[in-house]
Amino acid sequence: MLSTTGLTLHYGGSQILHGIDFAAKAGEVTCIMGPNGVGKTSFLKALAGTHPRSGGTVTLGAETLPVTRPQDMARRGLSIVPQGRMIFPLLTVRENLETAFAVLPKAQHQIPEEVFTLFPILKSFLHRRGGDLSGGQQQQLAIARALIMQPKVLLLDEPTEGIQPNIIQQIGEVIDYLKAKGTMAVVLVEQYFDFAWARADQVYVFRRGAVALEGRKDALDKAILHREVSV
Repeated sequence: MLSTTGLTLHYGGSQILHGIDFAAKAGEVTCIMGPNGVGKTSFLKALAGTHPRSGGTVTLGAETLPVTRPQDMARRGLSIVPQGRMIFPLLTVRENLETAFAVLPKAQHQIPEEVFTLFPILKSFLHRRGGDLSGGQQQQLAIARALIMQPKVLLLDEPTEGIQPNIIQQIGEVIDYLKAKGTMAVVLVEQYFDFAWARADQVYVFRRGAVALEGRKDALDKAILHREVSV
């Protein structure tokens, strides 16, 4: 579904990513692990177009994607749930969800009932302002907004960060559901090791802006991987 070859990224004069080769398949969860500051979030930003990549290629299906604006990447099927969620605090839950319509044809400007099946609390809070929700509820709102965009690839950046355990469990169940549908590739950047391990099909470990280790989960030793990502 999604692949990169030799992807590089710079912040000013500093090179952050060094030739990332990566692939994520539909119907699978591809986890990116590693300590803080190794380029995981920067990689998602390069994929989503929120920070233009410096070099390399990004391919979605059979299409090689140009370096373009994030809204154009979203229209092509790459939807990101960023670290920090970035919901609009003064807009209602309904209005936050409807911001996803910007990348859809007018005929598709509707909130699918599936969103409320996955996140029932949002239906109760449609008229509540986004800024009045708890952190976990905001994370559910951010994921729901991304799903309304009908992504081919869902990019999740630290979805469990600062979230209460019951909502972490619910988010895990949503990821498992999306994986089981088989139509979407899920790329998960996650520090919570057990959460990531439970969902992963393919694992990439980043170190100093490069891929230090990669493999299918069933071919990796859990203890060794945990030690690698904790260093």
